Amino acid sequence: MSYPTYFEAFDAKAMLEQYPVGDKFVHRYKSMSRDELLSLQDAQFLKLMRRGWEIPFYQRLWGAQGIEAGDISGLADIGKLPVYDKTDLMESVNAFPPYGDFDGRRAGADSGPVVFHTTSGTTGRPQPLMFGPKGREICNLMVGRMYRWMGLGRDDVVQSVYGHGMINGGHFIREAVTHYTNSLFLSAGTGIETRSIQQVNLMADFGVTCMVGFVDYVRKLAEVAEAEELFDRINLKMIIGHLGTEDRKGTEDAWRGAKAYDWYGVGDTGTIAGEGPERDGLYVWEDAQFLELLDVDSGAPVKHGVTGDMVVTCLFKDDIAPCIRFNTHDITYELDGRGELAFKRIAGFKGRSDNMVKLRGINIFPHAVAALIENRSDLTGEYVCRVSRDAAGRDSMEVTLESRGGSEAAGLSELLRKGLGIEVEVVMVGPGDTAKATQIDTRQKPIRLMDERKIWPTFPLSNAPTHRSMLSWIGMRMRQARLVRWLVWRSVSKRTSRSLACHFMRGLPDCGAALPSMTRKWWRYYALPGQSFSEH
Repeated sequence: MSYPTYFEAFDAKAMLEQYPVGDKFVHRYKSMSRDELLSLQDAQFLKLMRRGWEIPFYQRLWGAQGIEAGDISGLADIGKLPVYDKTDLMESVNAFPPYGDFDGRRAGADSGPVVFHTTSGTTGRPQPLMFGPKGREICNLMVGRMYRWMGLGRDDVVQSVYGHGMINGGHFIREAVTHYTNSLFLSAGTGIETRSIQQVNLMADFGVTCMVGFVDYVRKLAEVAEAEELFDRINLKMIIGHLGTEDRKGTEDAWRGAKAYDWYGVGDTGTIAGEGPERDGLYVWEDAQFLELLDVDSGAPVKHGVTGDMVVTCLFKDDIAPCIRFNTHDITYELDGRGELAFKRIAGFKGRSDNMVKLRGINIFPHAVAALIENRSDLTGEYVCRVSRDAAGRDSMEVTLESRGGSEAAGLSELLRKGLGIEVEVVMVGPGDTAKATQIDTRQKPIRLMDERKIWPTFPLSNAPTHRSMLSWIGMRMRQARLVRWLVWRSVSKRTSRSLACHFMRGLPDCGAALPSMTRKWWRYYALPGQSFSEH
């Protein structure tokens, strides 16, 4: 049987023309105007939308809102489209197992190569990730291009501490480095794949000059290198990872002055933004990504400089798995002014809106603790937050910090009170004692929050408190209503024209309205453990 191989399934030369690397990349986007950039984005978006309408997931997502293809004439109309998040994707997987109906693979003779991975599962069950050759290679190119702009060269030796297995991260980064940088690549993986002591010995033996991965584990390896007395044989110059709220200076000091560079992306999208050589903010790769910052509660665009949810549209993913208005639930804000390139800049990862906890009326982001304890030589930088509720219904947070000795819990408690805006209890433990709770040796993204309140509502909506889990529950009910709307739309559209069906749907109540009785037959697929329809 004849069928195309991976490298025959897309035009590599055309890809490099559209997404240049090295000096060509910098030259093109130094001189480009914002109007020229928007024109490029608009053309890509229209092509992406044509593909989106071919995917069942988007057909029901958009159709349930009464949206027709003619309603979206360009990026100016993108706000008419509903956003979706990982919960919607996982509900798709549950309803259409095992891949969900966002699986855009073509059948028969039109089928092509597929790269299949999953997410890490740090926020729940792992999500399927599918890439066509074109989308995959552009993801790889964007990371390789970013690394090269940061300063990675052909003479560098790169050690990756990203995970492998079904997880996308380690494989994706290996492809990016080997395909687009010419650097030598050591695929060490996480601490469970290659023990930490072996990792630092690899660095010494092979002359590693750059380490890539999540900064939590990168900093841990610095302590291991110190304990093994290997710093006289290690010459690390660059650290490229995900600093987020972590302390850049603390990471650099731990590795004796190696320069740390920050970037941001998620499994569905590849890299969304990254620093340049000046490290003056994260440039959004706007030739490939369209990034919106939306208010966490209302979903409206936020003003310049105001923190909001990052909602991304991958302009290049028009092959297997289009990504159109995906809410990452990671928050950031846009920086002022123009940098070296025409691309806008963001501040980087500042926490997760769905990992926020509300304590006595104050919104707390656990990741903020990292920034507050930076530059403390008496602390290792490792921490974990526990939220609990006592018998009287009062919520409290306990922050466990690793101390090398000489730390005062009272002083640290006051430091966190001023930074977080609420009193917290501080517990001091020795180096390495939070590892079991955070699972830093086995997870790419350590656990930083343990919410032990167990406050899923079992009461009518009219009596609901305003805590975060209530908002999550409301979101779940809205998604159920959206499914019901889709079922109605499918039923009506089978009996009349698509246009009339869409007009009919516009007359139905919105997703936040009371659920019709027909949801009872679907409840068993969406209920939380121990719940029944009558409880709500």
